[in-house]
Amino acid sequence: MFTQLNPPIPVDIIDRGSGYAFAVIDYGQEHNLIWVTAINETGEIWCAPNPKVRMHRNWTMGRMANASGMVAPVSELTCEPAE
Repeated sequence: MFTQLNPPIPVDIIDRGSGYAFAVIDYGQEHNLIWVTAINETGEIWCAPNPKVRMHRNWTMGRMANASGMVAPVSELTCEPAE
């Protein structure tokens, strides 16, 4: 099944960069979802399997980057008061 995303979703593709996913391909239960993504820096279109796709950082939603630069899940975040 091919599903167009409207609006596109900002994502990071591991080893490719950030971009906007504008469609998802679902081949069924034995396969990963495939995210059809336009990469911001190069303009290339990549079909990335689900394990290679990460959501963008979003401070208001509690998605921050960890030490490796990847988005850390909320369970790994700590909220410390500002000094």
